[in-house]
Amino acid sequence: MPSQTPADKPRRFTFLLLNRFTMLPFTAAIEPLRLANRASGRVLFDWRLVGTRPDGATCSNGTRVMVDAGLDPDAPPPGRDEVVIVCGGTDIAREATRPVLAWLRRQARGGAAMGAVCTGTWVLAEAGLLDGRKATIHWENHDGLAEAFPEVDLFRSVFVHDGNRLTAAGGTSSIDLMLHLIALAHGDALAADVADQMLHTAIRTDQDSQRLSIPTRIGVRHPRLAAVIARMEANLEDPISPAQLALDAGMSTRQLERLFRRYLNRSPKRYYMETRLSRARNLLMQTEMSIIEIALASGFSSPSHFSKCYRAQYGSTPYRERGTSSGA
Repeated sequence: MPSQTPADKPRRFTFLLLNRFTMLPFTAAIEPLRLANRASGRVLFDWRLVGTRPDGATCSNGTRVMVDAGLDPDAPPPGRDEVVIVCGGTDIAREATRPVLAWLRRQARGGAAMGAVCTGTWVLAEAGLLDGRKATIHWENHDGLAEAFPEVDLFRSVFVHDGNRLTAAGGTSSIDLMLHLIALAHGDALAADVADQMLHTAIRTDQDSQRLSIPTRIGVRHPRLAAVIARMEANLEDPISPAQLALDAGMSTRQLERLFRRYLNRSPKRYYMETRLSRARNLLMQTEMSIIEIALASGFSSPSHFSKCYRAQYGSTPYRERGTSSGA
């Protein structure tokens, strides 16, 4: 985080709204700043909006948002107490254009803290601004970013604060990141006041996970079942056999089969396959990895086997799906 500014000088936030940015993380980031000003009775923070076009940015829900400025390469560099937040959304790799990357690198050279919400992390990584840094991104994009940018130390937490790099996973996680920054600069009491105003009853930390717990996600509270699923999700590239999963869980293969049939209406093998294919689909849509690389990263020994399983699950081959996605 940048050094604190004098009491009479607000800290400036610059929000870069990329095309098709997601509305919720953006508004969840800007509202805590407004409420901190209101609760304190002082202008502690101010902000401006910039876009790739000076006439505004369109978010993923179709709403058009006016911006204060475009990406002016001749604008004076930011101060060291400024924070730049990249707001990303859908088709994020397409938004990492040369002008955007150049502008972000210039902001970083000027000393600004660099941050991102939702998929904006991808653009910071593309600009080389997260090399050797800790970061997070929405869980749906986690695998794609990890494959594309192995030099980024990626976490699955709600937000990550690593020096002057700030990333939030998306959704309401922006609230937690901003409350964290408000508390650092002006104390826990003000952050709590802002959380109360937002009816945000549980302030999450950088240790909290993005996703719901496995029992909550599957709607079943069974410790052994949850433990087996956790092992599956942690071993998608090198799948573990149902027999080994059962042995490690202290049950027979038949007991494991019955457990999955009873609570999830499918076999362990089928559930594992669906989980691996879901990961493969994310990589297919979000990265430029080859089909064979995606197959191997998802635990398939050959592209032909991968294609056959993918078509059975989604009704289309990986090749066709990628072509359709690119055309869209």
